[in-house]
Amino acid sequence: MVKRRNQLWSLIVIIVLGAGLFAVLIWGNLRYVSRNPGGNDFLVHWVGTQAFIQEGLSPYSDATALKIQTMVYGRAALPGEHELRVAYPLYSIFLFLPFALIQDYNLARAVWMAVLEAGLLLTAFLTLRLVRWKPKPLVLAAFLLFSVFWYHALRPVILGNAVILVALVIVGILLAIRAGQDELAGILLGLITIKPHVVILFLGFVCFWAAFNRRWKIILWLVISVALLSAVALLLIPDWPMQNLREILRYTEYSPPGTVTAALTELMPGIGSRLGTVISILVGVVTLVEWVIARKAAFRGFLWAACFTLTASQWIGIQTDPGNFIVVYPALALAFAVWVERWRSGGVVLSIITMLLILVGIWSIFLNTVEYTYQPVQSPVMFFPLPLAAFLLLYWIRWWAVKPPSVWYDLLQEAK
Repeated sequence: MVKRRNQLWSLIVIIVLGAGLFAVLIWGNLRYVSRNPGGNDFLVHWVGTQAFIQEGLSPYSDATALKIQTMVYGRAALPGEHELRVAYPLYSIFLFLPFALIQDYNLARAVWMAVLEAGLLLTAFLTLRLVRWKPKPLVLAAFLLFSVFWYHALRPVILGNAVILVALVIVGILLAIRAGQDELAGILLGLITIKPHVVILFLGFVCFWAAFNRRWKIILWLVISVALLSAVALLLIPDWPMQNLREILRYTEYSPPGTVTAALTELMPGIGSRLGTVISILVGVVTLVEWVIARKAAFRGFLWAACFTLTASQWIGIQTDPGNFIVVYPALALAFAVWVERWRSGGVVLSIITMLLILVGIWSIFLNTVEYTYQPVQSPVMFFPLPLAAFLLLYWIRWWAVKPPSVWYDLLQEAK
């Protein structure tokens, strides 16, 4: 009885402290957004959802796009400017609905940023659990600071990009698969389709692996969850799939370079297009080879291949943006965990040095190449640092990550 009462009080304290911290985040964010207009990734969907629930306008309509553009530019977008149109599946409005009910944009943005910040912290803790790394307090503090303040975490918070929540759910999917909770994994796979271009390759790999390992519930519940979400959205706007498809097809016409080929074409007009095509084809071939190798792998091999797939998604030719690269984060954590597993204190030092290099290096590249227009616009060069680093780290640890200790040196290290 006493133990149960103590547990209840502990839970109450945790809830109160969590609520207090969340309130502090909102307060700090509100001060930030009042001085720094922007958050356009969130604004697009906030306005799109409001237009639908308040006026019955389709989020994909020209009228809704004009509302968004007027908030950002004070007028309709001019030729060559980003048109800021909704391109997510219609059922994404269920995610943005609670925030669309907040009429003041700055307050809605501040609350949304707090959710994303909490998502970053939760992603960090769940990723440590995923890769089975239990760092000591000082190392944990360094890892959490890196997880929140490196470029590919902080930028999507500032822009209000929902990809942070997608990254969180991806980690949850991998944990569910390891635990044998295939129904949950399938449902979560369905939820991340709010950003289909970011996760389509990952979805393909998980279904490929699940089929070979006869874990049909993962695929079944993915199909069921997407079908239910789509069906509910059809009740709201019967032709939303066609409207959404039109927006997806026109997105590349007004958006910054969204593939490695487009990025290289802008950086190197002469050879960039051919070089980018070669890179995408090479990455695609290597990805298929890794899928075949991992088709019946145990979880260690599956996890490495999943991290590789998330990294390959950025260079394979699917439309994306460096603002979405937070999904590569588990690959970095996996490398750190394997180093520590293999070399103990040496692995910790190597991990901290790598975190520092990635943190400082990518921010330095951004600050030295950024272009200031209606908001700071990143250079196409940002397509390259993180995927390149992730590929190098993944192949460095590949053998140790996929195979359990087998040689005498590894067994001796395990025994220490």
